[in-house]
Amino acid sequence: MNDAPDPQQPAPATARSARPRVMVLFGGRSGEHAISCATAGGVLRAIDRDRYDVLAVGITPSGRWVLADDDPDRWAITDGRLPQVEDTAAHVLLPQATDDRDVQVLERGLLPRTVGEVDVVFPLLHGPFGEDGTLQGLLELADVRYVGAGVLASAVGMDKHMMKLVLAGHGLPVGPFEVIRPGELERDPEGVVARIKALGLPLFVKPARAGSSLGISRVDDLADLEQAVAVARAHDPKVVVEAAIEGREIECGVLGGRAGERPRASLPGEIVVTDPRHAFYDFEAKYLDEGGVTLACPADLPPDVVAEVQEVAVRSFEAVGCEGIARVDVFVTPEGRVVVNEINTMPGFTPFSMYPRMWQASGVTYPELVDELIALALARPTGLR
Repeated sequence: MNDAPDPQQPAPATARSARPRVMVLFGGRSGEHAISCATAGGVLRAIDRDRYDVLAVGITPSGRWVLADDDPDRWAITDGRLPQVEDTAAHVLLPQATDDRDVQVLERGLLPRTVGEVDVVFPLLHGPFGEDGTLQGLLELADVRYVGAGVLASAVGMDKHMMKLVLAGHGLPVGPFEVIRPGELERDPEGVVARIKALGLPLFVKPARAGSSLGISRVDDLADLEQAVAVARAHDPKVVVEAAIEGREIECGVLGGRAGERPRASLPGEIVVTDPRHAFYDFEAKYLDEGGVTLACPADLPPDVVAEVQEVAVRSFEAVGCEGIARVDVFVTPEGRVVVNEINTMPGFTPFSMYPRMWQASGVTYPELVDELIALALARPTGLR
């Protein structure tokens, strides 16, 4: 007889554990569902089970919250297979009031059962309905602490249009761009094309509110603009068009400061796309064709440029109002100028992702990084702060 606990059936809490309980939350309704699952696998493997109790909860593509297997191998991307949260009979319900800390499970034909209190949620969702402030608002309403940016910073970081306006408003260097709002291209095609043409070629056409390079196209001929916009609109009706910037693609990890201290910046890393099949660092290059990309950590940059990248990254983090975690992507031009591309408030977080690799190069291991993020979240109240 196998007496091992069933990961789908956490034992009800009979006494309050001295260890904080962490809900690792992943999956979700966005096109980045599989990447979220892979990220969760890394965190589930690294989290210190001697320090924390863990409750794995997945969100299905239709938005159902379910108890999930906390075996890290279940959520790995293997041989091109993308993991997915499947619906189960055990549906999860968050606390419903500020004086309630218990998570309940609802199963058809049975009374609700409590699986214990949750002290902090580690939300590993990417894209809309998870990284854009919607989930953060839900957790604020439930008065549950969580890792990462709050409602406003998450929303601003998700929307490349708003993000660029906020960064530029704080005096940070942002490249030239235009926005195509829903229906605008159909109403005034000549005016839109004229605005876009002024950016020059090549161009990058992106969904305003998507990540993992989903829906992004490089345009070298304006005749291809309409098709590129259609590809982006498959993910978001609002589209951002950016002028290409000549330079190296550099990333920098930012970690929230402790007790009011300034955020901390990692050593920068560099992305070099080596396979000519990839015109840029697209979804396939990120997750399915590791041999076509080189990730250099730390990046080979002069000390003064490293310092500038780190300062721009921290200023971007502060400008958006981030908390806990963010990755800031920049271009370093041949003249050494640093230009912000974007800020990602929940970057890829598998052990092989750039964010933890940059911190590894900076002397912080993956398990230490997970622990620090949980500690920062536990020390931060919900609500106005």
